[in-house]
Amino acid sequence: MSDEGFVQKFMRATDKLRLVFGPANRSSTTHEMTEENRRLLAQREAESQQWETLTRPDGSTYVVPKNPDDRSLR
Repeated sequence: MSDEGFVQKFMRATDKLRLVFGPANRSSTTHEMTEENRRLLAQREAESQQWETLTRPDGSTYVVPKNPDDRSLR
């Protein structure tokens, strides 16, 4: 019989997962964006404008390039 508490049981059960995935990230989401992050966000938004989502008759969706001749990101 074990006098192990819930936290110890949880940590032992998730030990192998933490070995694979590493510790959880605990950074704040309320800080101001840096200039580098603003540039990256603008770049990602521009990249996403090159694609459009099409819907099949069965309701599933897929993404295709708006201009098939544009090879800038591929």
